[in-house]
Amino acid sequence: MRGFSLFYGVVLLVGCAVHPPARWAEGGAPLVLTRATWERPHGVVVDLLPDGRVLVDGEHLWTLDRAGRVTDGGNNPVALLEEGGGVWGPEYQRMGGVGPTSAAPPESGYAWLTLGPGGEVTRYSADGEPMAAGVWRGCEGPAQQTCMLVTHLLTLKEGKPPGVSGVSVGVGIGVGIGVGVGIRR
Repeated sequence: MRGFSLFYGVVLLVGCAVHPPARWAEGGAPLVLTRATWERPHGVVVDLLPDGRVLVDGEHLWTLDRAGRVTDGGNNPVALLEEGGGVWGPEYQRMGGVGPTSAAPPESGYAWLTLGPGGEVTRYSADGEPMAAGVWRGCEGPAQQTCMLVTHLLTLKEGKPPGVSGVSVGVGIGVGIGVGVGIRR
């Protein structure tokens, strides 16, 4: 009877395993890791460290690597940036697209975030109205796409993009990581 219970326990654990984004093992787009700071409205500070750690007001949120992978504090997959700019989460969920100077939410061909030449971040509302969203320092040249990826993922985590409802990035203990997307009509 004990072997029977152990077998079903293993099957249950395997059945609940989180599937990382496709091509997780080989990685995606190359990222430049540098020291940069995003000074956001209301005094929130995001730090990108040369070792890939992302800190929000001093607390470790994610870690990026040079192969486009993003993990949480428990080393669980959060996202993968593909060579073409697509961003994928666990369970094969599309998380939008990220280029060096703009990002689009899932299921949209339009940018909702831009990164200006002076590091200024602009977020666009559903009707296209620009809103200042802070300034990155240290994100020049090849590091821009890394900063744009952090900006995009953090904005997804904090709330839904314009015109899209139900977007979230989260961790469930024993259940996995999921991203849900629904188009508002």
